[in-house]
Amino acid sequence: MIKSNQINTKLKRKTLMTLVAVVFSLCGFAQQPTKPSAYLFTYFTGNAGAEESIRFAISKDGYHFNALNGNQPVISSAAISSTGGVRDPHILRGVDGKTFYMVVTDMVSAKGWNSNRAMVLLKSTDLINWTSAIVNLQTKYSGNENLLRVWAPQTIYDQQAKKYMIYWSMKHGEDPDKIYYAYANPEFTDLETEPKQLFFSPTNGAAIDGDIVLDQGKYHLFFKTEGNGAGIKIAVSDQLTSGYVLQDKYVQQTKDPVEGAGVFKLNNGEGYILMYDLYTKGKYQFTKTKDLKNFSVIDNEVSMDFHPRHGTVLPITAEEAGRLMRKWYNPVSVLSTPKAKAIKQHNIIIDSVKHEVYYPVVNGTNLKSFDPLFVDLPGLKVSPKAPYDLSKGKVKLQVSVDGKPAETFWLSAEVSNNPALVGYYADPEVLYSNKTKKYYIYPTSDGFTGWGGTYFKTFSSANLVDWKDEGVILDLNKDVSWAKKNAWAPTITEKKENGGYQYYYYFTAAQKIGVAVADDPAGPFKDSGKALISVRPKGTRGGQEIDPDVFTDPKSGKSYLYWGNGHMAVAELNSDMVSIDTNSIKVITPDKSFREGTEVFYRNGKYYFLWSEDDTRSENYRVRYGYSDSPTGKIIVPENNLILAKDPAKGIYGTGHNSVIQVPGKDEWYIVYHRFTRPNGITMGSAAGYNREVCIDKLFFNADGAIKPVIPTITGIK
Repeated sequence: MIKSNQINTKLKRKTLMTLVAVVFSLCGFAQQPTKPSAYLFTYFTGNAGAEESIRFAISKDGYHFNALNGNQPVISSAAISSTGGVRDPHILRGVDGKTFYMVVTDMVSAKGWNSNRAMVLLKSTDLINWTSAIVNLQTKYSGNENLLRVWAPQTIYDQQAKKYMIYWSMKHGEDPDKIYYAYANPEFTDLETEPKQLFFSPTNGAAIDGDIVLDQGKYHLFFKTEGNGAGIKIAVSDQLTSGYVLQDKYVQQTKDPVEGAGVFKLNNGEGYILMYDLYTKGKYQFTKTKDLKNFSVIDNEVSMDFHPRHGTVLPITAEEAGRLMRKWYNPVSVLSTPKAKAIKQHNIIIDSVKHEVYYPVVNGTNLKSFDPLFVDLPGLKVSPKAPYDLSKGKVKLQVSVDGKPAETFWLSAEVSNNPALVGYYADPEVLYSNKTKKYYIYPTSDGFTGWGGTYFKTFSSANLVDWKDEGVILDLNKDVSWAKKNAWAPTITEKKENGGYQYYYYFTAAQKIGVAVADDPAGPFKDSGKALISVRPKGTRGGQEIDPDVFTDPKSGKSYLYWGNGHMAVAELNSDMVSIDTNSIKVITPDKSFREGTEVFYRNGKYYFLWSEDDTRSENYRVRYGYSDSPTGKIIVPENNLILAKDPAKGIYGTGHNSVIQVPGKDEWYIVYHRFTRPNGITMGSAAGYNREVCIDKLFFNADGAIKPVIPTITGIK
């Protein structure tokens, strides 16, 4: 039985709660939605064409994000912008808890960094369908004749004004970029007040990419400084629109250039994440903070299957996450993004017609009990659950997304030793070290647009199959004074000197050749301080001074350096190994098929010369060879001298720029080369030329010493 005083208490409590709700509503406080349990990441991806458009990704925990819609745009830039492109998306949940606001820069970077005058305002009630409006600041407001750019708008609700405030940076003429603000109209289709300057830099320095966070009753304005010193700083105020005081320290946790700071609160109450765009590195850095003062890097806890540029993260509910998943997440996506380190991620093959999925895995993987570590996303279900026995063939999987009908796939896996290195690498040089009794591969660090890598790594192995990443051995930005770009195509030799070993490492940088020295094959290497080869040999036209190769003649003990693109040059190295005998420079180009990538080795009285033909961006990049009775030529070119080429039936293309290794004490030889990344390289166009991977296959000879054509494989060597 319920007593009357209990009823009265419940009625009083209910009445009080109703009154509180009314007061909160009248005061304009945000109506809280169901507790957030996921995150939406809005971002763009780059400066080319369709990259300047809005994309979405989703996460359960704020640390592991997966792209929606296959990392393709979710809104057409052409339909919403005046320029055809948009950048820097910022998303906000409305004060009512169910309306969403997004603002973006209306800009195409190809037209120049001083080319845009507008922003785009977007509004949605479901995160799927958006209305939009363009606001051109130059035409809307007088006195903006010398306005050059309007960048990175963001939105925040002003509790006092009861309006949505938009803030952004503008640059006028020779003045620095400054952060301004104005209020949006109730429909969120226009600005209804004149822009006013929000933050006044005490140094009058540039300020861009503002992001305001309200914490402990104070407004924290994160922004990027430019000019004298550059990085992310914070200004703090008790008021939203004025009084910001600069906290005089940089809060980014890197020495690399950064932009696009974005802060979001973790749903579990453990503080905030500050993320920012390392735009010269093509990646993001994530940091964690509890007080918005001290930040620690958490990159090793974060994963993304996409490469974002300047974006923001919004906490969302399970229902909102499910809606996004149903609209934009394909079951194929979960199968194409497993997290198991044993899987060679770049080489996964998915046949959407046959519904077959193939995972190449590293040597030693236990296929009898294998867990691909599928992503954990809202509403996503894979059955049966892992682990799977893939040792006997395919396993049937059912994948469903938030209540949609399940799709069936057949999963298989096998050990694949090609590529030999996990990741994008090219132009491999291989060495056997007598000091460590290990093999080493020295590649170009690939995967950078336009061959833009700036550092070199090495990998070690005891058996030519299992390779350990030994880390960066030479960084142009830190270790080389005379060149800071295009770290390409190294070569190395081991010399026994004074009872120990020295390693001479010749490398390409800024289309010149340098040399660095170490006493260990894994470095670190010390640069000589200047370019060794910087001018074109006499008698040559065009080409580049790149792709060095070093060879020591076992008959004479002399060492030679070979190099060239469009021409093959050779010079004898002086005894110090860091300079050449300039009088010995000789051009020994074998024939018109020579493009680059010289490799020289000695076997049974013959000097073999291998080189690459065609362009590394071409699927027909391939290897030819010749031989000589001297390390400096003349090179004899056999009639059938093509020894390595594409195999379309296996999806292998762009095979070239190789080195050769002999197993010590045996007539056993291997060729180490690069190819387009498989299977997607052939679909990349010219970008395949800087998204390459290193492979190893057996090298055989006929009785007369002729090199047999190499069969490029997927499985690699045992």
